[in-house]
Amino acid sequence: MARTRSNSSLADDLMVELVRAGPVPLHRQIEASLRDAIRAGRLRPGTSLPPSRVVAGDLGVSRGVVVEAYQQLVAEGYLTSRPGGYTQVASGAAPAPARKAVVPAPSPPVLKIDFGYGRADVSHFPRAAWLRSLRTVLTEAPSDRFGYLSGHGMPELRVALADYLNRARGTAATPDSVVITNGYAQGITLVIRALAAAGARRIVVEDPSPDDDAQPLARAAGLDVVGVPVGDAGICVDLLDRTPADAAVLTPSHQWPTGGVLSADARAGVLRWAARYGAMVVEDDYDAEYRYDRAPVGAMQGLDPDRVIYAGTVSKTLAPGLRIGWLVLPRHLVDAVAAAKRLADRGSPALDQLAFADFLSRGEFDRHLRRMRPLYRARRDALLAALTARTPELEVVGVAAGQHLVAWLPDDLDESTVVTTAAERGVGVYGVGPYRLNGSGRGGLIFGYATLSERAMGEGVAMLAEAIEAVRRSSR
Repeated sequence: MARTRSNSSLADDLMVELVRAGPVPLHRQIEASLRDAIRAGRLRPGTSLPPSRVVAGDLGVSRGVVVEAYQQLVAEGYLTSRPGGYTQVASGAAPAPARKAVVPAPSPPVLKIDFGYGRADVSHFPRAAWLRSLRTVLTEAPSDRFGYLSGHGMPELRVALADYLNRARGTAATPDSVVITNGYAQGITLVIRALAAAGARRIVVEDPSPDDDAQPLARAAGLDVVGVPVGDAGICVDLLDRTPADAAVLTPSHQWPTGGVLSADARAGVLRWAARYGAMVVEDDYDAEYRYDRAPVGAMQGLDPDRVIYAGTVSKTLAPGLRIGWLVLPRHLVDAVAAAKRLADRGSPALDQLAFADFLSRGEFDRHLRRMRPLYRARRDALLAALTARTPELEVVGVAAGQHLVAWLPDDLDESTVVTTAAERGVGVYGVGPYRLNGSGRGGLIFGYATLSERAMGEGVAMLAEAIEAVRRSSR
């Protein structure tokens, strides 16, 4: 393509360069050159442009091409023109502010092995069994099940869940007390809104505890959030006794992240606290089905259904992508929470609810858990063996359950330094510190093992041991 560049002062000053045989029309090229010059400040507001015939002669184009370019820029507000007068740069066409140079953030270290937690091994999702349930409900479900229903959820799923939870988790659920949600995140959102609407002003959470669900939601609803420390067996009930509040969010069957389990006496103490202050207890039963050294401890909800809100989900057992969760609620909260659910999204997907109801009723959920327990236990055992062999200074705590464990660091190792050094060497481990409300406490590391092979865990712990040694050398 032949390029033509005029030797005129206008072309030189404004860097007008025309591509004669290109796909962009000549008047568009002139517009772009003038527009860029105005934006860059080379043509300031009030500056007069040469007459169109002069520019046309300088650039070797017809006068109509230049007139068309001028008219377009007038229409856009870059130029002003009046009959018999000069065409000028408009007073409002100020140069664009100079952009600050953007310094790219440093790239995070590339992790070769990641002990990330909160993940189920979805590669073992029972696709064939789930497909059978989908086919069954598509064939047999009444047509009205695919319309708008109440916020409580599908009747079939509420019946199946009440039966399963009473049998497997020791709850005192009825179908009328169950509300289906899109996972735990929506469930705790609905509960906190209902509690706040009923007059709640203060909520207790475990310290440490997750910081991405109950805490920000409670603060957004105007509630004060108070952290009560956790001991080896869960929340310290003696400290809870001295903490008036309207609700408490607990993980009594497997405290997250430390792994403790509330004893029978401690559970009774929590319920006495709730009765004394007229408070509700939200029981987050996130992974209690995975207990490896004994049968899972039953849910607190069965001890006091009028004081305990039970929350469950398939995120740690089947797959988080299903977005299926449930609440078992005291009678006085059921309708309020169901109404909030209906207002939020008109109800969870009908087909998924019906499929899960069939999946539960046919015993497929129980079979899936029986297949996964030995797999997760073997991975946990492999991680423990590697930690014992390569990092004996770490103190593993918590019961044999779930999909993660915590190991306390010795006093001479700083948590954040170990985490950072390990990441630099390609292994992802995570500190307990970010989940503490009061900002102080013993340093510890969280290891997720649900998605790692035994070989990968051994290699990852070896890399961690090298990182710990590097931290110690640098501090000498």
